[in-house]
Amino acid sequence: MATIDGPSGSQNKKSWRVVIERFPVRRTILWILSLTIIYGVIVGTTKTLALGLFDADDWISFTIQGLTRGSVYALIALGYTLVYGILLIINFAHGEVFMAGAYTAFFVAMGLHGQGFLNAQPVLSLLILFAVSAAVSTGVALVLEKVAYRPLRGKPRLVPLITAIGASLFLQYTFRGFYGASARAYPEIGVLAGTVNLAGINVQKRQILVVVGATLLWLALFFFIERTRTGRAMRAVGEDREIAALMGVDVDKTIRITFAIGGALAGAAGILFVQIFNQVTFAMGFLPGLKAFTAAVLGGIGSITGAALGGLILGLMEAVGPNLFLTGLVPSPNQLVDLVAFGILVLVLIFKPGGFLGAPEEKRA
Repeated sequence: MATIDGPSGSQNKKSWRVVIERFPVRRTILWILSLTIIYGVIVGTTKTLALGLFDADDWISFTIQGLTRGSVYALIALGYTLVYGILLIINFAHGEVFMAGAYTAFFVAMGLHGQGFLNAQPVLSLLILFAVSAAVSTGVALVLEKVAYRPLRGKPRLVPLITAIGASLFLQYTFRGFYGASARAYPEIGVLAGTVNLAGINVQKRQILVVVGATLLWLALFFFIERTRTGRAMRAVGEDREIAALMGVDVDKTIRITFAIGGALAGAAGILFVQIFNQVTFAMGFLPGLKAFTAAVLGGIGSITGAALGGLILGLMEAVGPNLFLTGLVPSPNQLVDLVAFGILVLVLIFKPGGFLGAPEEKRA
Protein backbone atom coordinates (compact mmCIF):
# COMPACT_ATOMS: atom_id res chain seq x y z
CA MET A 1 0.00 0.00 0.00
CA ALA A 2 1.22 3.49 -0.77
CA THR A 3 1.89 5.75 2.15
CA ILE A 4 0.40 9.19 1.91
CA ASP A 5 1.88 11.90 4.08
CA GLY A 6 -0.84 13.80 5.80
CA PRO A 7 -0.58 17.28 7.26
CA SER A 8 0.92 15.91 10.47
CA GLY A 9 3.70 14.02 8.62
CA SER A 10 4.62 17.08 6.56
CA GLN A 11 4.65 19.23 9.70
CA ASN A 12 6.97 16.77 11.47
CA LYS A 13 9.41 16.91 8.57
CA LYS A 14 9.41 20.71 8.69
CA SER A 15 9.99 20.62 12.43
CA TRP A 16 13.00 18.34 12.06
CA ARG A 17 14.35 20.53 9.27
CA VAL A 18 14.05 23.61 11.46
CA VAL A 19 15.81 21.82 14.35
CA ILE A 20 18.67 20.75 12.06
CA GLU A 21 19.02 24.25 10.59
CA ARG A 22 19.07 25.85 14.03
CA PHE A 23 21.50 23.34 15.51
CA PRO A 24 24.50 25.36 16.84
CA VAL A 25 27.17 23.61 14.76
CA ARG A 26 29.86 26.24 15.30
CA ARG A 27 29.30 26.43 19.04
CA THR A 28 29.36 22.64 19.31
CA ILE A 29 32.64 22.42 17.41
CA LEU A 30 34.16 25.11 19.64
CA TRP A 31 33.06 23.27 22.76
CA ILE A 32 34.56 20.00 21.49
CA LEU A 33 37.79 21.80 20.59
CA SER A 34 37.89 23.48 24.01
CA LEU A 35 37.37 20.23 25.88
CA THR A 36 40.02 18.51 23.74
CA ILE A 37 42.56 21.23 24.48
CA ILE A 38 41.77 21.20 28.20
CA TYR A 39 42.07 17.42 28.28
CA GLY A 40 45.40 17.53 26.43
CA VAL A 41 46.79 20.21 28.77
CA ILE A 42 45.74 18.27 31.87
CA VAL A 43 47.15 14.97 30.61
CA GLY A 44 50.40 16.55 29.41
CA THR A 45 50.91 18.51 32.63
CA THR A 46 50.18 15.46 34.77
CA LYS A 47 52.66 13.29 32.88
CA THR A 48 55.33 16.00 32.91
CA LEU A 49 55.07 16.55 36.66
CA ALA A 50 55.06 12.78 37.25
CA LEU A 51 58.37 12.46 35.41
CA GLY A 52 60.02 14.87 37.87
CA LEU A 53 62.47 16.19 35.27
CA PHE A 54 62.23 19.81 36.45
CA ASP A 55 62.58 21.21 39.96
CA ALA A 56 61.45 24.55 41.36
CA ASP A 57 64.59 26.35 40.15
CA ASP A 58 63.94 25.16 36.60
CA TRP A 59 60.38 26.50 36.62
CA ILE A 60 61.59 29.83 38.01
CA SER A 61 64.21 29.96 35.25
CA PHE A 62 61.57 29.23 32.60
CA THR A 63 59.35 31.98 34.01
CA ILE A 64 62.15 34.55 33.95
CA GLN A 65 63.03 33.57 30.39
CA GLY A 66 59.39 33.97 29.44
CA LEU A 67 59.13 37.42 31.00
CA THR A 68 62.33 38.48 29.23
CA ARG A 69 61.19 37.24 25.84
CA GLY A 70 57.69 38.59 26.40
CA SER A 71 59.04 42.05 27.20
CA VAL A 72 60.59 42.25 23.73
CA TYR A 73 57.39 41.00 22.11
CA ALA A 74 55.45 43.63 24.04
CA LEU A 75 57.60 46.49 22.74
CA ILE A 76 57.27 45.34 19.14
CA ALA A 77 53.54 44.74 19.63
CA LEU A 78 53.11 48.37 20.71
CA GLY A 79 54.03 49.43 17.18
CA TYR A 80 51.33 47.19 15.72
CA THR A 81 48.71 48.39 18.15
CA LEU A 82 49.54 52.10 17.72
CA VAL A 83 49.21 51.95 13.93
CA TYR A 84 46.05 49.85 14.14
CA GLY A 85 44.57 52.23 16.68
CA ILE A 86 45.01 55.14 14.26
CA LEU A 87 44.55 53.67 10.78
CA LEU A 88 42.89 50.30 11.48
CA ILE A 89 45.51 48.51 9.37
CA ILE A 90 47.99 45.77 10.24
CA ASN A 91 51.53 46.96 9.52
CA PHE A 92 53.14 43.63 8.66
CA ALA A 93 56.36 45.45 7.71
CA HIS A 94 56.88 46.41 11.37
CA GLY A 95 59.15 43.40 11.92
CA GLU A 96 61.52 44.79 9.29
CA VAL A 97 61.42 48.20 11.01
CA PHE A 98 62.60 46.36 14.13
CA MET A 99 65.33 44.57 12.13
CA ALA A 100 66.62 47.73 10.44
CA GLY A 101 67.50 49.49 13.67
CA ALA A 102 69.11 46.52 15.40
CA TYR A 103 71.15 45.53 12.34
CA THR A 104 72.40 49.06 11.66
CA ALA A 105 73.36 49.52 15.31
CA PHE A 106 75.48 46.35 15.01
CA PHE A 107 78.09 48.25 12.99
CA VAL A 108 78.17 51.02 15.59
CA ALA A 109 78.61 48.38 18.29
CA MET A 110 81.51 46.82 16.38
CA GLY A 111 83.14 50.24 16.03
CA LEU A 112 82.78 50.95 19.75
CA HIS A 113 84.08 47.49 20.56
CA GLY A 114 87.11 47.94 18.31
CA GLN A 115 88.01 51.16 20.11
CA GLY A 116 87.55 49.55 23.54
CA PHE A 117 84.79 52.04 24.32
CA LEU A 118 82.03 49.44 24.55
CA ASN A 119 83.37 47.89 27.75
CA ALA A 120 85.09 51.02 29.08
CA GLN A 121 81.83 53.01 29.03
CA PRO A 122 79.04 50.40 28.93
CA VAL A 123 76.19 52.71 29.99
CA LEU A 124 77.05 55.41 27.46
CA SER A 125 77.62 52.75 24.80
CA LEU A 126 74.18 51.26 25.40
CA LEU A 127 72.59 54.70 25.19
CA ILE A 128 74.35 55.28 21.86
CA LEU A 129 73.17 51.92 20.53
CA PHE A 130 69.60 52.62 21.64
CA ALA A 131 69.71 56.06 20.01
CA VAL A 132 71.12 54.75 16.71
CA SER A 133 68.71 51.83 16.52
CA ALA A 134 65.70 53.98 17.42
CA ALA A 135 66.70 56.68 14.91
CA VAL A 136 67.11 54.22 12.03
CA SER A 137 63.88 52.39 12.82
CA THR A 138 62.02 55.69 13.12
CA GLY A 139 63.34 56.81 9.74
CA VAL A 140 62.32 53.53 8.09
CA ALA A 141 58.86 53.72 9.69
CA LEU A 142 58.32 57.29 8.45
CA VAL A 143 59.40 56.40 4.90
CA LEU A 144 57.11 53.39 5.03
CA GLU A 145 54.18 55.58 6.10
CA LYS A 146 54.79 58.18 3.39
CA VAL A 147 55.48 55.80 0.49
CA ALA A 148 53.39 52.73 1.23
CA TYR A 149 50.46 53.76 3.44
CA ARG A 150 49.63 57.43 2.94
CA PRO A 151 48.52 57.02 -0.70
CA LEU A 152 46.22 54.18 0.36
CA ARG A 153 44.21 55.93 3.06
CA GLY A 154 40.53 55.38 2.53
CA LYS A 155 41.08 52.29 0.41
CA PRO A 156 39.61 48.88 1.41
CA ARG A 157 41.63 47.31 4.24
CA LEU A 158 42.85 44.46 2.05
CA VAL A 159 44.81 46.91 -0.12
CA PRO A 160 47.16 48.27 2.60
CA LEU A 161 47.41 44.76 4.06
CA ILE A 162 48.82 43.39 0.80
CA THR A 163 51.00 46.48 0.49
CA ALA A 164 52.39 45.85 3.99
CA ILE A 165 53.39 42.31 3.05
CA GLY A 166 55.10 43.60 -0.08
CA ALA A 167 56.87 46.33 1.90
CA SER A 168 58.04 43.72 4.40
CA LEU A 169 59.68 41.64 1.69
CA PHE A 170 61.12 44.74 0.01
CA LEU A 171 62.75 45.96 3.23
CA GLN A 172 64.00 42.51 4.11
CA TYR A 173 65.85 42.00 0.85
CA THR A 174 66.97 45.62 0.62
CA PHE A 175 68.82 45.23 3.91
CA ARG A 176 70.15 41.89 2.72
CA GLY A 177 71.67 43.79 -0.19
CA PHE A 178 73.08 46.44 2.17
CA TYR A 179 74.48 44.20 4.89
CA GLY A 180 74.72 40.70 3.40
CA ALA A 181 72.96 37.42 4.07
CA SER A 182 75.17 36.08 6.88
CA ALA A 183 74.21 36.22 10.54
CA ARG A 184 76.48 38.45 12.62
CA ALA A 185 77.25 38.12 16.32
CA TYR A 186 76.88 41.23 18.47
CA PRO A 187 79.91 42.05 20.62
CA GLU A 188 79.29 41.28 24.27
CA ILE A 189 79.29 43.92 26.98
CA GLY A 190 81.30 42.62 29.91
CA VAL A 191 79.28 44.39 32.60
CA LEU A 192 76.15 42.50 31.49
CA ALA A 193 77.77 39.08 31.89
CA GLY A 194 76.96 36.92 34.91
CA THR A 195 74.02 36.85 37.28
CA VAL A 196 72.59 38.79 40.21
CA ASN A 197 70.93 37.19 43.23
CA LEU A 198 67.45 38.65 43.77
CA ALA A 199 65.56 37.26 46.76
CA GLY A 200 67.47 34.00 46.48
CA ILE A 201 66.95 33.72 42.70
CA ASN A 202 69.87 34.01 40.29
CA VAL A 203 68.85 36.28 37.42
CA GLN A 204 71.05 37.14 34.46
CA LYS A 205 71.99 40.79 34.23
CA ARG A 206 70.90 40.83 30.59
CA GLN A 207 67.44 39.68 31.62
CA ILE A 208 67.16 42.47 34.18
CA LEU A 209 68.15 45.02 31.53
CA VAL A 210 65.54 43.72 29.09
CA VAL A 211 62.65 43.58 31.56
CA VAL A 212 63.43 46.93 33.24
CA GLY A 213 64.10 48.66 29.91
CA ALA A 214 60.87 47.39 28.35
CA THR A 215 58.85 48.34 31.45
CA LEU A 216 60.21 51.89 31.49
CA LEU A 217 59.52 52.36 27.79
CA TRP A 218 55.97 51.06 28.17
CA LEU A 219 55.33 53.39 31.12
CA ALA A 220 56.74 56.33 29.16
CA LEU A 221 54.44 55.54 26.24
CA PHE A 222 51.42 55.06 28.51
CA PHE A 223 51.86 58.44 30.19
CA PHE A 224 52.59 60.08 26.83
CA ILE A 225 49.33 58.77 25.37
CA GLU A 226 47.28 59.56 28.47
CA ARG A 227 48.74 62.85 29.70
CA THR A 228 50.09 64.84 26.75
CA ARG A 229 48.32 66.94 24.14
CA THR A 230 49.82 64.88 21.33
CA GLY A 231 48.64 61.71 23.04
CA ARG A 232 45.12 63.07 23.26
CA ALA A 233 45.31 63.97 19.58
CA MET A 234 46.36 60.40 18.77
CA ARG A 235 43.41 59.03 20.72
CA ALA A 236 41.06 61.47 19.01
CA VAL A 237 42.28 60.47 15.54
CA GLY A 238 41.89 56.84 16.52
CA GLU A 239 38.27 57.47 17.49
CA ASP A 240 37.25 59.44 14.40
CA ARG A 241 39.64 61.11 11.97
CA GLU A 242 37.02 63.41 10.42
CA ILE A 243 35.75 64.74 13.73
CA ALA A 244 39.32 65.15 15.02
CA ALA A 245 40.20 67.21 11.95
CA LEU A 246 37.14 69.41 12.51
CA MET A 247 38.30 69.98 16.09
CA GLY A 248 41.63 71.32 14.83
CA VAL A 249 43.81 68.19 15.07
CA ASP A 250 46.46 67.88 12.36
CA VAL A 251 45.66 64.30 11.29
CA ASP A 252 48.65 63.84 8.97
CA LYS A 253 51.08 65.06 11.63
CA THR A 254 49.48 62.83 14.25
CA ILE A 255 49.80 59.78 12.01
CA ARG A 256 53.46 60.57 11.34
CA ILE A 257 54.10 60.88 15.06
CA THR A 258 52.38 57.53 15.62
CA PHE A 259 54.62 55.79 13.09
CA ALA A 260 57.68 57.54 14.55
CA ILE A 261 56.89 56.38 18.09
CA GLY A 262 56.19 52.83 16.91
CA GLY A 263 59.47 52.82 14.99
CA ALA A 264 61.46 54.15 17.94
CA LEU A 265 60.01 51.46 20.22
CA ALA A 266 60.84 48.79 17.63
CA GLY A 267 64.42 50.07 17.45
CA ALA A 268 64.75 49.94 21.24
CA ALA A 269 63.27 46.43 21.19
CA GLY A 270 65.97 45.45 18.68
CA ILE A 271 68.76 46.34 21.11
CA LEU A 272 67.03 44.43 23.91
CA PHE A 273 66.49 41.50 21.55
CA VAL A 274 70.18 41.15 20.75
CA GLN A 275 70.95 41.06 24.47
CA ILE A 276 69.01 37.78 24.54
CA PHE A 277 69.89 36.16 21.21
CA ASN A 278 73.20 37.94 20.52
CA GLN A 279 73.02 37.98 16.71
CA VAL A 280 71.46 39.82 13.81
CA THR A 281 70.47 38.85 10.29
CA PHE A 282 68.42 40.41 7.50
CA ALA A 283 65.54 38.00 8.27
CA MET A 284 65.57 38.49 12.04
CA GLY A 285 62.44 40.66 12.03
CA PHE A 286 60.02 38.20 10.45
CA LEU A 287 59.39 35.72 13.27
CA PRO A 288 59.55 38.18 16.21
CA GLY A 289 57.30 40.52 14.22
CA LEU A 290 54.77 37.77 13.62
CA LYS A 291 54.84 36.78 17.29
CA ALA A 292 54.48 40.40 18.35
CA PHE A 293 51.41 40.61 16.12
CA THR A 294 50.14 37.49 17.90
CA ALA A 295 50.77 39.24 21.22
CA ALA A 296 48.90 42.35 20.05
CA VAL A 297 45.91 40.25 18.99
CA LEU A 298 46.06 38.26 22.22
CA GLY A 299 45.97 41.35 24.42
CA GLY A 300 43.56 43.27 22.21
CA ILE A 301 45.00 45.07 19.21
CA GLY A 302 44.48 48.77 19.61
CA SER A 303 45.09 48.64 23.37
CA ILE A 304 48.45 49.80 24.78
CA THR A 305 48.00 47.80 27.97
CA GLY A 306 46.68 44.85 25.98
CA ALA A 307 49.82 44.77 23.81
CA ALA A 308 52.05 44.63 26.90
CA LEU A 309 49.87 41.99 28.54
CA GLY A 310 49.73 39.91 25.36
CA GLY A 311 53.50 40.05 24.94
CA LEU A 312 54.13 38.84 28.49
CA ILE A 313 51.54 36.06 28.20
CA LEU A 314 52.98 34.87 24.90
CA GLY A 315 56.54 34.94 26.23
CA LEU A 316 55.54 32.94 29.30
CA MET A 317 53.61 30.43 27.22
CA GLU A 318 56.59 29.95 24.91
CA ALA A 319 59.02 29.44 27.78
CA VAL A 320 56.84 27.42 30.15
CA GLY A 321 54.20 25.86 27.88
CA PRO A 322 56.23 23.32 25.88
CA ASN A 323 58.08 22.12 28.99
CA LEU A 324 54.93 21.87 31.08
CA PHE A 325 52.34 20.63 28.59
CA LEU A 326 54.39 18.61 26.11
CA THR A 327 57.38 17.06 27.91
CA GLY A 328 55.28 14.11 29.03
CA LEU A 329 53.77 13.62 25.58
CA VAL A 330 56.43 14.21 22.91
CA PRO A 331 60.23 14.17 22.67
CA SER A 332 62.05 17.51 22.27
CA PRO A 333 59.10 19.72 23.23
CA ASN A 334 61.15 22.93 22.87
CA GLN A 335 61.15 22.42 19.11
CA LEU A 336 57.41 23.10 19.25
CA VAL A 337 57.70 26.62 20.67
CA ASP A 338 56.37 28.17 17.47
CA LEU A 339 53.47 25.70 17.48
CA VAL A 340 52.48 26.97 20.92
CA ALA A 341 52.76 30.62 19.84
CA PHE A 342 50.69 30.33 16.69
CA GLY A 343 48.32 27.84 18.28
CA ILE A 344 47.52 30.57 20.79
CA LEU A 345 46.84 32.98 17.90
CA VAL A 346 44.40 30.55 16.29
CA LEU A 347 42.58 29.91 19.55
CA VAL A 348 42.28 33.62 20.34
CA LEU A 349 40.92 34.35 16.87
CA ILE A 350 38.36 31.57 17.30
CA PHE A 351 37.19 32.19 20.86
CA LYS A 352 37.87 35.89 21.50
CA PRO A 353 38.72 37.77 18.30
CA GLY A 354 38.88 41.09 20.13
CA GLY A 355 41.58 39.88 22.53
CA PHE A 356 41.52 40.26 26.31
CA LEU A 357 41.33 44.06 26.42
CA GLY A 358 40.35 44.98 22.87
CA ALA A 359 36.99 46.18 21.65
CA PRO A 360 34.98 44.06 19.23
CA GLU A 361 35.59 44.95 15.61
CA GLU A 362 32.11 46.26 15.02
CA LYS A 363 32.58 48.83 17.78
CA ARG A 364 35.82 50.08 16.25
CA ALA A 365 34.60 50.43 12.70
